[in-house]
Amino acid sequence: MPRQARIISGTGMYHVILRGINKQDIFFDNQDRYKFMNELIKTKDKYEYELLTYCLMPNHVHFEIKDKKLQLPEIMKSLNISYSSYFNKKYDRVGHLFQERYFSKPIETESYLLELHRYIHRNPIKAGISNLQDYRWSSYRTYIYEEDDKITDVELIKSYFSSTNELKKFNFENIKYNYDNVLEFEIKKRFTDDEVIKILQKEIGIKNVQEVQKYNKINRELILNKLRNINGISCGQLSRVLGINKKIIERLFKN
Repeated sequence: MPRQARIISGTGMYHVILRGINKQDIFFDNQDRYKFMNELIKTKDKYEYELLTYCLMPNHVHFEIKDKKLQLPEIMKSLNISYSSYFNKKYDRVGHLFQERYFSKPIETESYLLELHRYIHRNPIKAGISNLQDYRWSSYRTYIYEEDDKITDVELIKSYFSSTNELKKFNFENIKYNYDNVLEFEIKKRFTDDEVIKILQKEIGIKNVQEVQKYNKINRELILNKLRNINGISCGQLSRVLGINKKIIERLFKN
């Protein structure tokens, strides 16, 4: 089946994600991150696009890019080749580093532009890696503390806010947009079954997890509702550990 053609943005702006092939890490140390940032600078000099927001995560990278010259494929190809060459040489590996087809979605509205800016900056929080202000590998500190990272173009985003404090407050607010279509690209903390059992015992207060399947519907749903917002526990894993039908858990979590 031929690949679906990418949609061209009327504003020239895109949400772009590069991720490691098979979701593998693409940064092992700070030298790797600095190298990637330097390659970003080179692509900006060559293709003259604007980088509005970015965040480097262990196995993927988020961008908000303004590309008026319709050069996004060339930009991503150049970045892919240059960084992959460095990475493969350093770690004595061969083959592709990035998933071949990067993710891109047009940004057509101001509301999506700003919500995405916040979403990208909050990735380290969602992954349990760092808080906003201490994370070095995103554009957040450039916006809030005016640290010149030599790659972020802050003027457009800042024009929507009356002050830096207002922008800072906005970044700390909860995400409102539904990003289910990009979740597959994100790093997620995963618990082992033994870790899930310990959570049930220590944090939920269940001594024998196998007894949960015998609870009445109300008590069983109370237990599951306490677990639904813990990042890293899947419905399938809860089904295995608790002995409850997976479809029952999925229906509850969707409501």
